[in-house]
Amino acid sequence: KIEYLDLYLIHWPMSMKPGTYAYPPKAEDVVPMDFKSVWAAMEECQRLGLTKSIGVSNFSCKKLDHLLAFATIPPAVNQVELNPYWQQKKLIDHCKANGITVAAFSPLGAAGTSWGSSRVMESEILKEIAEAKGKTVAQVCLRWEYEQGIGIVVKSYNKERMKQNLETIDSALSDE
Repeated sequence: KIEYLDLYLIHWPMSMKPGTYAYPPKAEDVVPMDFKSVWAAMEECQRLGLTKSIGVSNFSCKKLDHLLAFATIPPAVNQVELNPYWQQKKLIDHCKANGITVAAFSPLGAAGTSWGSSRVMESEILKEIAEAKGKTVAQVCLRWEYEQGIGIVVKSYNKERMKQNLETIDSALSDE
């Protein structure tokens, strides 16, 4: 019973055969995605006021260029995994050049998932920076993304961690 969404995303730039839910997907279950039709429907949702903004997730530079070639409303956001160990500089520059905000999911790495690792939170370099700043490794990572103008998708139900996430605003990192 909501009136609209703030942001509606295409989660993954691929399609699978109907009724197929295996992860990782098998090559024979992947089918070509009809980007034009999907994006036209996304644009219609925005025109109808069902969503304030539309965007994508996990799109590469090549897939963004394909979409931008026919989009009448460009994506507002490209949400991708991004952290100090997976910096995606080329993609960030490409998005900025096209007026697309980058939003980082898994800004602290993706430990405990099928694709991620704990390298970010266990990084000795990040631990040294955090200690020198009087911050946690998580706060250093979030600040690093914030200073690049990246939108950050954080997830915590822990009140202390939520408070620490907000405390990234009162610090700064050097270029070094």
